[in-house]
Amino acid sequence: MFVDVAQIKIKSGRGGDGRVSFHREKYIAAGGPDGGDGGEGGDIVFVTDGHMSTLLDFRYHRKYAAEDGQPGSSKRCFGKDGADLVIKVPYGTLIKDAETGALLQDMSTDRPFVAAKGGRGGWGNAHFATPTRQAPRFAKPGLNGMERSLILELKLIADVGLIGMPNAGKSTLLSAISAARPKIADYPFTTLSPNLGVVPVGEGSSFVAADIPGIIEGAAEGAGLGHDFLRHIDRCRLLIHVVDVSGSEGRDPAEDFEIINRELASYNPQLAMRPQIVAANKCDVLPPDSDHLSHLKKQAETMGFPVFGISAVTGAGVSELIQKVWLTLSGLPPVAVYAPEEKIEFEEAPEVRDIKIEKIGDVYQVSGRWPERIVASVNFDDYESRMYFHKVLQNAGVFDILEKEGVKQGDTVRVCDIEFEYVY
Repeated sequence: MFVDVAQIKIKSGRGGDGRVSFHREKYIAAGGPDGGDGGEGGDIVFVTDGHMSTLLDFRYHRKYAAEDGQPGSSKRCFGKDGADLVIKVPYGTLIKDAETGALLQDMSTDRPFVAAKGGRGGWGNAHFATPTRQAPRFAKPGLNGMERSLILELKLIADVGLIGMPNAGKSTLLSAISAARPKIADYPFTTLSPNLGVVPVGEGSSFVAADIPGIIEGAAEGAGLGHDFLRHIDRCRLLIHVVDVSGSEGRDPAEDFEIINRELASYNPQLAMRPQIVAANKCDVLPPDSDHLSHLKKQAETMGFPVFGISAVTGAGVSELIQKVWLTLSGLPPVAVYAPEEKIEFEEAPEVRDIKIEKIGDVYQVSGRWPERIVASVNFDDYESRMYFHKVLQNAGVFDILEKEGVKQGDTVRVCDIEFEYVY
């Protein structure tokens, strides 16, 4: 089964918590704090795999989570970092944000892409020891990992795209010019998924061609099968427009040619401007008195597209077509790689400006990621830990902000779920 669109959820690992611990050893009094730091959470990393050609795996496996970091331990031992989770995708996969639709990365190279960075490990209590605070009984927790929903969209990477009506002979042509063996039969929509083939052109030279399932009138609006695969033409530098000039299907070749080009323009106006070479196929069964080929040539050459009469079955004219394709490709830019539309920002820690202060009744509520992280790192049963909490809020300017908001002595202030009476 060919699957070229999938939606998944990813979650990077949470950082390990710092350890509250004190050195305990016989004959050593007041050993002091020795709690170690927590390990880093694992990242979510995407890499390309040349052996994959579909997103089928992501239809059945939709949730991906990296390993959490381990908590710190005594004797200043750091926790183990969580293992990164590596997700393999085919070349040409676009990674998009499911909420905004913005492109995050085009997986068209061998460069790995970090889609979610693991949370940072928390500090152990050994970090907080000072000459005046010699026995801190608190540590910092690890930061949570990132969670997000992604859309994976596969756009095949090919130099040349074979387009045309069903039964025009695209699959037969691909099998004639490459080692690809797509399914071939004498009925519409034989090709149900795109097929890739490497076309040799002399020693050490080749290009990649993609056989795109047949396009019919209305494909850009969802008719037929081809509308699901029009996206795979986007990257093609050159299009070979295969047209059945024999009239064996009872259609007019010139009209077929016009319909396909109209559908390309409806789907993406830039596709209508893409260089084309017209392969007038089935010339071996063209009736002697037929004027189909001459009408097609007149119409295509008016648009600036060269026409080659060929027979994919007998091989007549195919060599000349391939030489023209190779010559045209040499003057075209490389396969397109899309630039990201949104850059992922990896925060090492929430900043003070993330706080929100509002008055709810008689209570001044302080909320946000930064105060949540501070509250989680404090042991409110310990006096020194409470003094550390007070100092952090003071140094960060939270008290100054509260006073600008009108707080007075004796008012109740709630930081997350912790309430205290404000005192100058």
